[in-house]
Amino acid sequence: MLLLPDASRGAWLLERAGGWATVGGVAGTGFEAYARLLHPVSAHRAGPRGTDVWGDARDADHARWRWAEVARRNGRVVHPLVQWRRLTDDERTTDWPDGWRVDQTDDGWFDPEDLAVLTTHLRDATRTPDDLIVAAWEGTGNPPWAGRGGHARLRAQTQLHWPGRDMWLFNSSTAELEDPRWAQRSVAGWECTRPGQEGPYTSLIWPGDHSWVVASEEDWDSTIVAGSRSLIDGVLTDERFEAFEVREGDDLSWDGDLLNHGRASPLGL
Repeated sequence: MLLLPDASRGAWLLERAGGWATVGGVAGTGFEAYARLLHPVSAHRAGPRGTDVWGDARDADHARWRWAEVARRNGRVVHPLVQWRRLTDDERTTDWPDGWRVDQTDDGWFDPEDLAVLTTHLRDATRTPDDLIVAAWEGTGNPPWAGRGGHARLRAQTQLHWPGRDMWLFNSSTAELEDPRWAQRSVAGWECTRPGQEGPYTSLIWPGDHSWVVASEEDWDSTIVAGSRSLIDGVLTDERFEAFEVREGDDLSWDGDLLNHGRASPLGL
């Protein structure tokens, strides 16, 4: 995976940038269909005894939960435009009487394991599986070339200036992304700003034939897949994802969730 010398390969998508905080605003407009994949959350259950070095109860169990489990416990509804803050009252209702608690959602981070699964759908939905572009927002890490002399000129030539997000562009392939450790192997020298999440985030991914886009906006805890009807149908029916169909003009800001309001009433589990 190499840094591309200019951002011209992103010009087609930049021309299709939609409105702020909309589906099309992060994935581009004009695609046949769109799917929203909710990022799973880490869940923990405290053990009966013993504490860690910070004095907190040691975990007895770990799991990855779908948002539907949190919604069930908090008496809320999961739907295509659901917002995590509405499910959890601004992240205040994230632990329950049975000892389980959940971490905050991972904004902007599409887990490489989930990307590897998604790539099994993507590779059959493009004529150019060996010619992908991966765009990474510059705020997610410190690439070694960013500090070189003349870096301002380098940024102007090399970065895709997506609205509100300047991104570095790399070449890649579906075969590369099918390996969950692609970032550690392929992007030498990248220092991520978040512990435990090495390598650049995949803010945008698209193939050379422009048949689809995968978008993980830095401030969102879900990923958008845009493409053909058949691609999106395959993603929506894959039980490995918590996925919903959305439209390019849908509002995915916090205020876009019109079904979940008021204080939650956690179940007495």
